[in-house]
Amino acid sequence: MPYEKKRKQIITEKRIHATMKKIMIIDGSPRKNMNTAAMVAAFVEGVREGGGEAKVVRLYDLDYKGCRSCMACQLKGPRANSCRFPDGLTETLKECTEADGLVIASPIYYGEVTAMTRAFWERLTYPWLNYSTAIFKAPMSIPVTFIYTMNGMPSNGEKVRRSSMRSVETMTSVALGHKVEVLMANNTTQVNDYSRYEFPESIIESKKQWRDAHWEEDLAKAREAGKQMVTVGQ
Repeated sequence: MPYEKKRKQIITEKRIHATMKKIMIIDGSPRKNMNTAAMVAAFVEGVREGGGEAKVVRLYDLDYKGCRSCMACQLKGPRANSCRFPDGLTETLKECTEADGLVIASPIYYGEVTAMTRAFWERLTYPWLNYSTAIFKAPMSIPVTFIYTMNGMPSNGEKVRRSSMRSVETMTSVALGHKVEVLMANNTTQVNDYSRYEFPESIIESKKQWRDAHWEEDLAKAREAGKQMVTVGQ
């Protein structure tokens, strides 16, 4: 390839990459190959189909804890955009503040997101609280989507949202300046082979019927949501 033509191609590729939207996807599930991971993978497909770039971070692969109340993010002077405590989560938190979109995905355990997900959210958002002005605002304005997978039926899912997640969703929406989108996969299978576990026989067939009727639809919604996040503001 002639030098000038190759140079122009490189410049074009750099421009495309520079304008490509980067979506940070936080997977708060301990399992790599079950429902949450599948919903995340479908969302990634949608992001890529929409022309964006997706980075998935699995929280259970990182070594970190929740907010330590060290108050380093509240020191006087230039405000911190992300948590200053150095550990396995620090770089991911920084990347989230530089992304064009954020996805937080988690299974629901005892009516809540996983402990790792909650710890991530604390570390992500606490630096955005300004005590002097009483303003809770992120340094960026980006779309955010929560993905929940749960064993319960849709009606139970909405009860969970109202009782435990609605305040988190609202605070995140206020801070990021965007309406929070929610994807929920209900009545998911908890294991691949129910015969090995202490579950009532009646659950096996009912779970299979629900999954056959709804699972592909759930994945399709996740793919479409991925596309939509990339095109927000275009």
